[in-house]
Amino acid sequence: MKEPSAKAVINHMLKNDRFSAWLGIEVIEMSLGSCKISMTVRDEMMNGFNIAHGGIAFSFADSALAVASNGYNKLSVALETSMSFTSPVKSGDTLTADATEISLTNKIGVYHILITKQGGVTVGSFKGTVYRTSKTLLKP
Repeated sequence: MKEPSAKAVINHMLKNDRFSAWLGIEVIEMSLGSCKISMTVRDEMMNGFNIAHGGIAFSFADSALAVASNGYNKLSVALETSMSFTSPVKSGDTLTADATEISLTNKIGVYHILITKQGGVTVGSFKGTVYRTSKTLLKP
Protein backbone atom coordinates (compact mmCIF):
# COMPACT_ATOMS: atom_id res chain seq x y z
CA MET A 1 0.00 0.00 0.00
CA LYS A 2 1.11 3.51 -0.76
CA GLU A 3 2.03 5.77 2.16
CA PRO A 4 -0.04 8.97 2.40
CA SER A 5 1.72 12.17 1.34
CA ALA A 6 3.02 14.66 3.89
CA LYS A 7 0.40 17.12 2.65
CA ALA A 8 -2.45 14.66 3.25
CA VAL A 9 -1.16 13.85 6.74
CA ILE A 10 -0.77 17.52 7.73
CA ASN A 11 -4.15 18.50 6.27
CA HIS A 12 -5.73 15.71 8.34
CA MET A 13 -3.88 16.86 11.47
CA LEU A 14 -4.78 20.54 11.02
CA LYS A 15 -8.43 19.74 10.29
CA ASN A 16 -8.74 18.78 13.96
CA ASP A 17 -6.42 21.47 15.40
CA ARG A 18 -8.79 24.15 16.67
CA PHE A 19 -6.05 26.14 18.39
CA SER A 20 -3.96 26.53 15.23
CA ALA A 21 -7.19 27.52 13.45
CA TRP A 22 -7.85 30.16 16.15
CA LEU A 23 -4.32 31.50 15.64
CA GLY A 24 -5.13 31.81 11.92
CA ILE A 25 -2.21 29.68 10.76
CA GLU A 26 -1.76 29.09 7.05
CA VAL A 27 0.68 26.54 5.65
CA ILE A 28 2.72 28.21 2.90
CA GLU A 29 5.22 25.44 2.15
CA MET A 30 5.66 21.92 3.44
CA SER A 31 7.95 19.00 2.80
CA LEU A 32 9.18 16.11 4.90
CA GLY A 33 10.92 17.61 7.94
CA SER A 34 10.33 21.26 7.11
CA CYS A 35 7.62 23.84 6.63
CA LYS A 36 6.85 27.53 6.34
CA ILE A 37 3.68 28.83 7.99
CA SER A 38 2.24 32.29 8.56
CA MET A 39 -0.31 34.11 10.70
CA THR A 40 -1.45 37.66 11.41
CA VAL A 41 -1.41 38.88 15.00
CA ARG A 42 -4.75 40.24 16.27
CA ASP A 43 -5.76 42.70 19.03
CA GLU A 44 -7.01 39.94 21.35
CA MET A 45 -3.47 38.48 21.35
CA MET A 46 -1.99 41.56 23.06
CA ASN A 47 -0.83 41.54 26.68
CA GLY A 48 -1.00 44.39 29.21
CA PHE A 49 2.00 46.10 27.57
CA ASN A 50 0.28 46.20 24.16
CA ILE A 51 2.68 43.65 22.68
CA ALA A 52 1.77 40.12 21.69
CA HIS A 53 1.70 37.72 24.60
CA GLY A 54 4.79 35.50 24.44
CA GLY A 55 2.53 32.47 24.38
CA ILE A 56 1.29 33.50 20.94
CA ALA A 57 4.72 33.37 19.31
CA PHE A 58 5.55 30.21 21.28
CA SER A 59 2.32 28.51 20.18
CA PHE A 60 2.94 29.60 16.60
CA ALA A 61 6.40 28.00 16.68
CA ASP A 62 4.97 24.88 18.34
CA SER A 63 2.48 24.54 15.48
CA ALA A 64 5.37 24.80 12.99
CA LEU A 65 7.11 22.03 14.95
CA ALA A 66 4.00 19.86 14.62
CA VAL A 67 3.73 20.44 10.87
CA ALA A 68 7.43 19.79 10.22
CA SER A 69 7.67 16.68 12.39
CA ASN A 70 4.38 14.90 11.62
CA GLY A 71 4.59 14.85 7.82
CA TYR A 72 6.24 11.43 7.97
CA ASN A 73 2.88 10.01 9.15
CA LYS A 74 4.44 8.98 12.44
CA LEU A 75 2.66 10.67 15.37
CA SER A 76 5.29 12.95 16.90
CA VAL A 77 4.86 14.84 20.17
CA ALA A 78 7.03 17.49 21.81
CA LEU A 79 9.51 16.28 24.41
CA GLU A 80 11.38 19.52 24.99
CA THR A 81 11.10 23.03 23.63
CA SER A 82 12.78 26.37 24.22
CA MET A 83 12.40 29.81 22.73
CA SER A 84 14.24 33.10 22.67
CA PHE A 85 12.20 36.24 22.00
CA THR A 86 14.30 38.78 20.11
CA SER A 87 11.89 41.53 19.00
CA PRO A 88 8.41 42.65 20.09
CA VAL A 89 5.33 41.65 18.10
CA LYS A 90 2.39 44.03 17.67
CA SER A 91 -1.18 43.68 16.51
CA GLY A 92 -1.28 43.58 12.70
CA ASP A 93 2.18 42.02 12.36
CA THR A 94 2.39 39.10 9.96
CA LEU A 95 4.54 36.33 11.35
CA THR A 96 6.29 33.63 9.35
CA ALA A 97 7.84 30.52 10.86
CA ASP A 98 10.44 28.51 8.97
CA ALA A 99 10.97 25.06 10.47
CA THR A 100 14.04 22.99 9.61
CA GLU A 101 14.83 19.45 10.64
CA ILE A 102 18.22 19.26 12.36
CA SER A 103 18.31 15.57 13.28
CA LEU A 104 16.02 12.59 12.78
CA THR A 105 16.20 9.07 14.18
CA ASN A 106 13.56 6.38 14.53
CA LYS A 107 12.43 7.80 17.90
CA ILE A 108 13.69 11.41 18.13
CA GLY A 109 13.52 14.46 15.88
CA VAL A 110 15.16 17.85 16.51
CA TYR A 111 13.93 20.99 14.78
CA HIS A 112 14.84 24.67 14.62
CA ILE A 113 12.12 27.22 13.93
CA LEU A 114 12.96 30.82 13.03
CA ILE A 115 10.11 33.31 13.41
CA THR A 116 10.19 36.58 11.49
CA LYS A 117 7.77 39.43 10.89
CA GLN A 118 7.35 41.70 7.90
CA GLY A 119 10.62 43.19 6.67
CA GLY A 120 12.46 39.99 7.64
CA VAL A 121 12.87 41.08 11.28
CA THR A 122 13.58 38.07 13.51
CA VAL A 123 11.20 37.94 16.47
CA GLY A 124 12.05 34.52 17.87
CA SER A 125 14.15 31.40 17.68
CA PHE A 126 12.63 28.10 18.79
CA LYS A 127 14.20 24.67 19.25
CA GLY A 128 11.99 21.63 19.57
CA THR A 129 12.67 17.97 20.20
CA VAL A 130 9.92 15.47 19.43
CA TYR A 131 9.31 11.86 20.33
CA ARG A 132 8.26 9.83 17.29
CA THR A 133 5.69 7.22 18.35
CA SER A 134 4.83 4.06 16.44
CA LYS A 135 1.30 5.38 15.75
CA THR A 136 0.28 6.73 12.34
CA LEU A 137 -2.01 9.68 11.69
CA LEU A 138 -3.42 8.26 8.44
CA LYS A 139 -3.70 4.65 7.41
CA PRO A 140 -1.63 3.72 4.31
